[in-house]
This record gives sequence, C-alpha cells and structure tokens, in this order.
Amino acid sequence: MYSYPEIGLFIDGKWRTTVKDAPILNPATEQEIGRLPIAGKSELEEALRAARKGFQIWRNTSPRDRSDIILKASALMRERQEEIAQSITAEHGKPLAQARLEVIRGCEFFEWDAAEAMRIYGRVIPAAPGHKISVHHHPIGIVAAFSPWNFPMSQPARKIAGALASGCSVILKAAEETPAGVVHIVKAFEEAGLPAGVLNLVFGIPSEISEFLIPQPDIRLVALTGSTIVGRQLTGLAAQSDTRVLMELGGHAPVIVCEDTDAEKAALSSAIRKYRNAGQVCTSPTRFFVHEDIYDTFLEVFTERARAVVMGDGAIDGTEMGPVANHRRIPALSALVEDACAKGAQLCLGGKRREGAGYFFEPTVLANVPETAAIMNEEPFGPIAVINRFSSLEDAIGQANSVPYGLAGYAFTNRADYIDRLIDTVEVGNLSINTLEASLPETPFGGVKSSGYGREGGTEGLESYLTIKNTWHSTKII
Repeated sequence: MYSYPEIGLFIDGKWRTTVKDAPILNPATEQEIGRLPIAGKSELEEALRAARKGFQIWRNTSPRDRSDIILKASALMRERQEEIAQSITAEHGKPLAQARLEVIRGCEFFEWDAAEAMRIYGRVIPAAPGHKISVHHHPIGIVAAFSPWNFPMSQPARKIAGALASGCSVILKAAEETPAGVVHIVKAFEEAGLPAGVLNLVFGIPSEISEFLIPQPDIRLVALTGSTIVGRQLTGLAAQSDTRVLMELGGHAPVIVCEDTDAEKAALSSAIRKYRNAGQVCTSPTRFFVHEDIYDTFLEVFTERARAVVMGDGAIDGTEMGPVANHRRIPALSALVEDACAKGAQLCLGGKRREGAGYFFEPTVLANVPETAAIMNEEPFGPIAVINRFSSLEDAIGQANSVPYGLAGYAFTNRADYIDRLIDTVEVGNLSINTLEASLPETPFGGVKSSGYGREGGTEGLESYLTIKNTWHSTKII
C-alpha cells in the first residue's frame, strides 16, 4: 500500500524537521497529504558549514569513486521507480505514466553525468623546450541550486548530477509544492554512501533562502531552473559577490508548420505534446504559426484532439492530463484567455477551470490571436495553445523571434532550403524539426536571450561547475 513519504531537511548527512512547517496538497483533490519543514537561518548556516566540509571531501574523491556512487544511487532510484512516481503524481498531479517516465529521465541525467565525471579532460599546449604548459579543470566549489515544481524529480536531478560529477558540494533549495521527488533522490544518495555534507536539502521561503545563501563567499555557483523574473533577481544577488550563475529560465516556444508538411499528423502530435504535464513545461509548444494553405485543417484536427484529452486525477488509469500544480495558476491562465478574447481572439476550446475539486484547467485553444494580446508575449505555463496563420517563412520566423525568450523552438517541414533557413535564423537554444523532443541527457540544453545562460547536459553540461587553470612550468628560472 503506497503512502506519501515523510518530508525532511537533509543537512550534514542527517534528516531533520523544524518547528515551522506548512501543508503539502494534492492538486487533484486539494487535500493535505503531508507537511513541509521550513528551514530557518540556523538550518541554513548549518547547511553551509556542512557543504564546506563536504566540498573538501568530495573534491579529493577520485572521479571513478564519484561516478560509482552516482551510478549506485541511480540504480536504487530505478528500483524504486513506482514508489517515486506515485509520490510525484500525488504532489504534482501529473498522470502516473508520465511520472514513471520522469523517474527514468532523472536517472538518465545521473548516468550521463556520472560517465562525464571520467572525461573531465585537460590538455597540453605545445611550448618551447624546457617549458610545459597545461590546462586543468577543478570543481568550482559549493553550489546553491534551486529547482522548480513542474518536474519534481528530473529537475533537481539535473542540478545534483552536474554538481556531484564535477566534484562540487550542493545546497539544494527544492520546490515547496513538490518536495517528495527530491527526497527520494537524497535517500538514494544517502544509501549509496555519499559522504555527509556533500548533498544538503532545504525547503522554505524562497526569498529568505536565496538572500541568505547567494551572497555567502563560499557559494561559487548559483544554478536555477525557474522563471525569467526569478532568474534576474538571483543573478542580481550573485553579481554583488561576483558569483557565477547557471540559469535555465522561461520559454515561449514557437512551432512553425510549413505548407509542405502533413497537416493532420503535425496537428495530432502537437496536440498530444502541448497538453503533456498540463502544459507546465518550459519547452512546451505554445505559439503555433501555421501556413495559410493548411491552417484550417491543422486548427480543426488540433482542436478535436485537444477536445478528446482525458483530464482527471493522475492516479487514475487512462488520465492524459492532470490538474495544474497549484491554485495560483488558475487565475493567471484565466486572465490570459480573457485578455486574448477581449482583443479579438477566437476561443475554439476550453478557457476555464473545471467545476469541482482540484486545480483543473481545461485544454484550451485560441485562434487568430492578435500580437497585442498578453499571451503572445507571456509564457502561459499551462494548457493553452495559440494557433495563428502565416503566409511566408520569413513572416513566421519573424513572429517566432518576436519575444524576448529563446529556449526551445519547433518546425514541421521537409524542404531542405526551409530547414537550412530555420537552423540559421530561429533564435532558440534548442531547435527540433519534425519532432517535438527538445533534449536528451547527451545533448546540451539551455536558452538564449532572456531564457538563460549556460547549458545542462551533453559534453557542455559540466562546464559551469568547473574552473579552468592554466599552468606554465619552466624547468629553469627565467
């Protein structure tokens, strides 16, 4: 019989609770399922002391031994896939099938970075006789990491994997709404033999935690996945102490559907992906620009597939879309729909909260949305799709690039000249053509413009967690 895990802070290798706590709610039922401990200044000070000690141990642990511990922890998480997935569904609301896939994806991040720990290569630079010049990489230090609520297990996994593979220690502030996913991660590392102090987990009031941790001299990297607004705030704090940042921020992904593609297939795959995780994905396809020759077909097929989405409690078999994660999302989504309609958009489907318990917002389709509507410039982070038409590829690319965000973008076309143009001119960090997959553990992931700095994943994924030292050794004093 499944039961939601007890949530605790993890500091210096020990679990603990605090006097202050807050309720954890199931967004499908609005019922309390657990209590969240809230870290105060004393717990944060202790976490910082533990991370200092942990860094000295971990930086001097061989890459092979670091890799072995990460892989052992990942194996434990794979064994516990069902338990972790049920925790994610209970606290987040996503369908259980999607939660199971999230657990495996998180494990893949750990496994990729564990292998990368063995490939942190330096290099030797040719020099004159009697001189040796070489380049070395070292762990940057203590990482203050912040992970969001939309992927309770795989998002913290990305931060922890990169830091631990590089030899850094971590203080992770995970999302208060969805704490169980990361608690399972920490338990796995505890059992895998990770030294005390290397990985520390706290929850609490976000502003208080960031304002305490980020200015600390020992914090050498701030790693965040979150909104652009929060990213700017944390970057500003980090700048005051010359601390490096790794920011994976908001997106507003465009999808360009060209006239040469199969409109029905593109519409079906787009509708399925749009409502995954209730649209609460930074790479979610949202702004669809469809060529006028196939626009009507695409809109009709997309809308009918959206209408068929089975919405409900993620724990129930057959559910395709669960609730949005918290009560704050409902008025934000409603306001975007109301604004668009007031400015002339056509509401083809949905647009409101479902009656009854739970934070359910209907799959929504807006068509012919004017550029002045807020949703054309603000990421909805929910189950709303905008479908507009274009007449030329240059027009579509211009609309795609018109927002300050550039995380992910998509296109459907088979024309080589179109593909070449899209690759060269669409302003995103991740471009996918004829697929709506945005990233894999082995590919670099991150944005341009206001969507962030740095990359996670791929051979580039550890760069932010490392410093570079150039050494010049002369055999004679000169």
